[in-house]
Amino acid sequence: MFSSHKHGGQLRCFSQTFGIPLADWMDVSTGISPWVYPLPPVPPACWQRLPESDDGLASVAAEYYGSPYLLPVSGSQEAIKLLPHCFPSNRRVGIISPAYHSHQHAWAAQGHTVQALKPTQVAAALPTLDVLVVVNPTNPTAQRYSAETLRHWQQTLAQRGGCLVVDEAFMDVTPTQSLITSEPQAGLVVLRSVGKFFGLAGIRLGFVWAETPLLQAIAALQGDWSVSHLARWAGQQALADQAWQQQQCSRLVLAGERLHTLLQRYYGDALQSTPLFSYLPSPHAATIHQTLAAQGILTRLFTEPAALRFGLPATEQDWLRLEQGIHSCQP
Repeated sequence: MFSSHKHGGQLRCFSQTFGIPLADWMDVSTGISPWVYPLPPVPPACWQRLPESDDGLASVAAEYYGSPYLLPVSGSQEAIKLLPHCFPSNRRVGIISPAYHSHQHAWAAQGHTVQALKPTQVAAALPTLDVLVVVNPTNPTAQRYSAETLRHWQQTLAQRGGCLVVDEAFMDVTPTQSLITSEPQAGLVVLRSVGKFFGLAGIRLGFVWAETPLLQAIAALQGDWSVSHLARWAGQQALADQAWQQQQCSRLVLAGERLHTLLQRYYGDALQSTPLFSYLPSPHAATIHQTLAAQGILTRLFTEPAALRFGLPATEQDWLRLEQGIHSCQP
């Protein structure tokens, strides 16, 4: 088996390395909700029949995101991979970094010139860019950008035929901060994920919001059945359930605040948080990561710069276990 990238999770690898059975691990390495949308029993047709585009997913997604200008994709990862193919060759692409690594890989693999930018460097670099990629809130740093700032960047780029790409994979808890509007806008692409907020990363479903010609260009690059019948069915159930969404928002906000408070107690104010994860820059990140992993607690380690990402524990027992693990890391 071959894999081109490393992501959070990877439990089997760590299980083998540390000699701890899979069932004994607590995985807080991702930003995926520990509370999974409770899908009803899967209809047999989801397994038997090929997916169809007129199955009702489009209308449910339009209601949830507030616009019909959407293309379903096999997770926002598929959109990240295909989007660079839809631009003229050798575009100058700025990516605010650190950020989800697949953006850099996808644009560079297609032959574009990629420049990693700090947030403070964007204003100076903007006149030289054709495309600016922003993850908001940023995975993994939890950095947020105001809609006013992002729209200024978009308008600046659009005046020269450029484009702002905003990855909103972790935006669902704060939907009013999304850049999606009822009508698409020139020079603006927004990527959304169903996996994080709904705890349904395994179904591989996301959406691209953009002007129609760009959506058509991405669709032309997709396989005939890029999004499975099961993913389309599950997405319809989750996106339509407003009562559950409200409950999920409330508990994620509370859990995110609890995680931030816990980590702040031990590591001070260096960390940044979203409702789904916290980001802790630390020169001791590798040591903390190893110490926790030896106890069957998996975090996500980053090396440039040295940092850790902590996702949310699922149960009170997990919260206690995480705090005990963090306490054991103290000098």
